[in-house]
Amino acid sequence: MEYTHLGRSGLKVSRLVLGTMNFGPQTSRDDSFEIMDAAHDAGINYFDTANVYGQHTGKGTTESIIGEWFAQGDGRRERTVLATKLYGDMGDWPNDGRLSALNIRRALDASLKRLQTDYIDIYQFHHVDRDTPWDEIWQAMETAVAQGKILYAGSSNFAGWHIATAQAEARRRNFLGLVSEQSIYNLLTRQVELEVLPAAQANGVGVIAWSPLHGGLLGGVVRKQNEGKRRLEGRAAETLAKHRDAIEAYEAFADELGNEPGDIALAWLLSRPGVTGPIIGPRTREQLDAGIRALDVTLDDAALARLDEIFPGHKPAPEDYAW
Repeated sequence: MEYTHLGRSGLKVSRLVLGTMNFGPQTSRDDSFEIMDAAHDAGINYFDTANVYGQHTGKGTTESIIGEWFAQGDGRRERTVLATKLYGDMGDWPNDGRLSALNIRRALDASLKRLQTDYIDIYQFHHVDRDTPWDEIWQAMETAVAQGKILYAGSSNFAGWHIATAQAEARRRNFLGLVSEQSIYNLLTRQVELEVLPAAQANGVGVIAWSPLHGGLLGGVVRKQNEGKRRLEGRAAETLAKHRDAIEAYEAFADELGNEPGDIALAWLLSRPGVTGPIIGPRTREQLDAGIRALDVTLDDAALARLDEIFPGHKPAPEDYAW
């Protein structure tokens, strides 16, 4: 396993991030335990979750499963860089969501209880809150750091100017601010190259890529459809129809390289400047093993250029659309 610093912090994290959103809704408690143990065995130390994860099994379910896994001991918590998120509504009352100081305090304490730990390594804003001033947000986070309940702050789904503003306000308070930003980033969805990646790099924020396979569309979906192993509906089917020619060319190129399409997609993200690592969200142990396999894939300049031909990206703004 390769490790790198998370943004400008001194924290070392694995280049692959274990996403846990499937734990509970799609993956049983026992299978989730097996996946987390296997992740540690492979050297993955960075686990990502959120307070709202759980879907039809109930919000908070995923955090609770992770907490039960930690409770087994044997160094599980100590070997894990734990990241969770807040923002989404956890109840029906007015202050049960967003980033008010009140919700930060309540949501943090609730996550700590479910996770059966006394601190969270990276406490992340799941979305930008346009109605709460940064002075209030950072004051609440400073208090949590002083109490020893969190170590670092991170964001998710922020625009470039949100990152820049958050960091400017943190510097004004002599606070570290953000060390990470989670954004959707994959070969099909490259808009973060316009402003999010440049803003993150300029402000010392490590980028974590979520949906690295774009819901499986970059994982060999055409081949699986032809073999009768995959059937798409709704938005996924519409996206495949829109990009079918490119995806077919991509799968053919993966065959030329002798690699699985999903391995190529992850290896490409690992080659991107400013990207700490992609989040892999396995439902099964086999899917975890497949994600880890990407670490052995090296893409040379010619391969990277071919991928840019198939899935054109963006220059940083404004050069992408102006001089």
